[in-house]
Amino acid sequence: MLTFEDQYKKLGFETFYEENLQTFTESKYTSEIRIFYVPPGYELTVDFKQYRIEKPALFFLTHQHLQVEKASGESKLLCYNRDFYCIQIHDKEVACDGLLFHNVFEIPFVELDESEDSVIKNLFQNIREELEGKDSSAEEMIRTYVKQIIIRATRKWKKQNLDNDDVKIPGSELDIFRDFSRLLEIHFREKHHVAEYAELLRVAPKTLTHKFKNLKLESPNQFIINRILLEAKRLLFYMDKPVKEIAYDLGYEDPAYFNRLFTAKTGNTPAQFKKNYVSGKKYNI
Repeated sequence: MLTFEDQYKKLGFETFYEENLQTFTESKYTSEIRIFYVPPGYELTVDFKQYRIEKPALFFLTHQHLQVEKASGESKLLCYNRDFYCIQIHDKEVACDGLLFHNVFEIPFVELDESEDSVIKNLFQNIREELEGKDSSAEEMIRTYVKQIIIRATRKWKKQNLDNDDVKIPGSELDIFRDFSRLLEIHFREKHHVAEYAELLRVAPKTLTHKFKNLKLESPNQFIINRILLEAKRLLFYMDKPVKEIAYDLGYEDPAYFNRLFTAKTGNTPAQFKKNYVSGKKYNI
């Protein structure tokens, strides 16, 4: 892996093929912000949801768990920490938080057409060359290339997911959904009620609920529950924590209540979910 490191700022770049996928899970940057370029022919899982890649695609990941099951061709992983480039601080410039990252619609990727694929590949190559050259100005140049990737991907995400049959979000309503997504990612452990998010958004709870309903989306309450359950599944499968501790981590003082909620929404107790997933009975979230 090619790396840049200066005090607290870190960035890594690595190319993967079918032959070296084993090293993918060994990356020391797995907990950082990641941009993963994937060519057609890959099969991968992001947070228990499986994807078969038919067109070149970019995945944008923060705390999601990524596993590659099948590879065909060359993929590229760019990973960096918030000290190198913070998506929240720079969001006014790139407008990506709540869309590429932390979106409630669980669409953490964009597909690339032929011309855009060529541009993105060139940007990754530019980053590689800066890392290999180790010039004193490399940090700022790399940051510029990262920003270009994010801006281009944000535009693409909007074209692919706004006002279409899958998501049906008019552009005029985009801000409230982006803001809800960002707030949910920050507060889901301690804020479990729609009214709490409505207050942060400075709208009435009924207004927020109606906006989701009018667009034929799941209710804000269901999005909140889904985010909590996703984190619970991550902790159950990847962290090997007791259910009681997971309940406390997610803001539930009564582990029995959390257990009932998990069971009602998933059809499995937390213990059953972990057992089924470990034994290979994978299912989408």
